[in-house]
Amino acid sequence: MPQPKRGRPRAFDRDRALLDAARLFWRRGYSGTSTRDLTALLGLSTSSLYGTFGSKAGLFEEAVRTYAERYREIYQQALATTDFRAAVERVLVDSVHEFTRPDDEHPGCLLSSAAMADSTGTLDTSAYFAELQHSNERALKARVERAVQEGELPADTDAEALTGLIQSLWHGLSARANLGTDRESLLATARLAHELICGRRGPAA
Repeated sequence: MPQPKRGRPRAFDRDRALLDAARLFWRRGYSGTSTRDLTALLGLSTSSLYGTFGSKAGLFEEAVRTYAERYREIYQQALATTDFRAAVERVLVDSVHEFTRPDDEHPGCLLSSAAMADSTGTLDTSAYFAELQHSNERALKARVERAVQEGELPADTDAEALTGLIQSLWHGLSARANLGTDRESLLATARLAHELICGRRGPAA
């Protein structure tokens, strides 16, 4: 009697596995997530999990870097814009879109997740995210200083204070998104903030 043909096994989706694992890490932290939890969630054997990601720590670190580095990319792309007004708008607006991405595309806010209080032997999550934020702030301050030098901003502009204001707005938008504020409300706030910051800071006379 002929044996029934088996269907083709479903292809492994690494990106989906990374997103699902990140969601679990974000909720429980690194220590609170067991290898058994991960294999059950991802439908992988322990050997397959290790073969794909190296270890539980390797999976955690890849998840943190994948989703946290997106914030660096937003700043890099925004600050490469030649017009300072547009650069500030892109930092705020693009960040809002990142904060409010659909659940099936993003694990949630790392800043408020359990993973921030946890770490592996090679990645201190809080220190890593803090350095990422400092890097973004340094890049933003350099862009403000350049805008002053090129006459886009008045010569008496306090670059450090203006940078601090924009960064404070960024953190506020992130916090409100985490509390459930919808995208349109956050975008309205971001655009008003942009207008208040840049609308009254025209080129130097």
